[in-house]
Amino acid sequence: MIKKKLIIFDLDGVLIDSLSNMRMSLKKTSIELKIKLNFELYRKYLGLPFEKIMKKMGIKNDVDIIKNKYSNFSKRKLSKIKIKKTHLNELIYLKKKYIFAVFTSKDKLRTNIILKNYNFFQCIITSDDVTKGKPHPEGLIKILKKTKRKKDQTIFIGDSIFDYKTAKNLGIKYLHAKWGYENDLKNKFKINEISNFLEIEKYL
Repeated sequence: MIKKKLIIFDLDGVLIDSLSNMRMSLKKTSIELKIKLNFELYRKYLGLPFEKIMKKMGIKNDVDIIKNKYSNFSKRKLSKIKIKKTHLNELIYLKKKYIFAVFTSKDKLRTNIILKNYNFFQCIITSDDVTKGKPHPEGLIKILKKTKRKKDQTIFIGDSIFDYKTAKNLGIKYLHAKWGYENDLKNKFKINEISNFLEIEKYL
């Protein structure tokens, strides 16, 4: 019996659009803690774990406090974040042919809130499940182990340079979602819409 091949999705920017929620959460955190947190700079490093983004932004102190405030503000609006219906239809169709997993730099609690109504994913790995976040491939390795799939049976779909580097560091194929938060990545394989996933067999 031929095993189903594995599609691993990034979450933010690929399956959902959470940019407005991020902007709101960072702004409220900045105001409450009276620190300057520039969203455009924050956005530049989307794809990395929160702690790594703060380090890139030059924030060295009270990162745990900042993260906690940010997460609390973010949770207030998470129920409004859904997978788009057009994307949902494609996922329902593709689920018959492939195994789905998610690897995200978002924490487990907020990821579960967003994905609780979707039973597509055999494996979900968040920033809380790894000791080394993107671009280290630890999360991808965990997914392959749990789903019992090999690297040549797998493709990772992301929307950032950090997703690309994560896939490259493990040696699996990467497909870039141009509708995501970084659409100018110079990668050989790109797709404009989720409907193009139907052609995924040419990449796997």
